[in-house]
Amino acid sequence: MTTYLKDLLERAAATFGAGFFAALFADWTGAIPSDWKAWLLTGVVAGVLDTVKGLVSKKVGDPGTASALPRLTVGEVEPGRHLN
Repeated sequence: MTTYLKDLLERAAATFGAGFFAALFADWTGAIPSDWKAWLLTGVVAGVLDTVKGLVSKKVGDPGTASALPRLTVGEVEPGRHLN
């Protein structure tokens, strides 16, 4: 499995979890009454959208990761300084 695919799967899984638990929390607090199907659908839609973003990012940013940021190579940042 490539680094890109591992990165893409990790991001999609984390986004699925965040969407699922956000919908679950909204139901528990009464903010948005829903059932388990809505929780699952929210997580799936968030995960799919994140996967699409990761696929598009391969063409835009660093092709080795699912990030839209450009590749950071050694020597671009002076030692002891942060990239702004």
